[in-house]
This record gives sequence, C-alpha cells and structure tokens, in this order.
Amino acid sequence: MSFPPKPLVDQRIYTIRLRKMPEFLEVFNRMAMPFLMETLGTPLGFYVSHVGPLNQFVHLWGYDDLADYERRCHARDTHPDFPAYLKASEHLITAQETRLIKAVVMPAMRLPT
Repeated sequence: MSFPPKPLVDQRIYTIRLRKMPEFLEVFNRMAMPFLMETLGTPLGFYVSHVGPLNQFVHLWGYDDLADYERRCHARDTHPDFPAYLKASEHLITAQETRLIKAVVMPAMRLPT
C-alpha cells in the first residue's frame, strides 16, 4: 500500500442525540451506505467517539484532489436516495462538522514493504 492512500480526506463528524447512536447507525447503514458507496466509493473508515466529546460518529472518505472531491460530492448530493436519508436521520443528528484535510508525508516515516 502506498502512503498516503488518498491525499485529500473528507472528515465528517456527526454529533448524535443522547442514546440514539444505535438508531442512527442502523439508519445510516441501511439508507446512506448504498448510495454513498455508489457515489463516494469505498470509505477510509468509520468511528464512534470513546473518550472526549461523546455521541460522535466520524467517517472518512479519501479523494485524489479537490476536483475529485467536488465531482463525487455532487453525485452524492444529487442522488435520488439522498433526501430520504436526510429526512430519516434529521431527528438523530444535533451537529455536523466537515473538514477537508491534506496528507503530509513525513520523510522519516518508513512503511512496511
């Protein structure tokens, strides 16, 4: 595997209503994942907070560059299944943060071969 796997990462952090994480995860998996996989591709990972701010769901999506990000996000935002997911999840989400972060290669880093 080359490093970084994708030079641009979209980091999404959703704060979920207290005691609603299981419901959110079910809705996200059932309604969002099919069209997200179709439009955004394979995610880099999914996480839930364990220490620090709680009730947060984090997902990471990698992109080749800003044009790739914009193209795939447009496909997601205009997908016919997106509005239904937004409606089904709106009562579960209290806040959302989105960050675009760029990979930095550290010369001293050695990767397994």
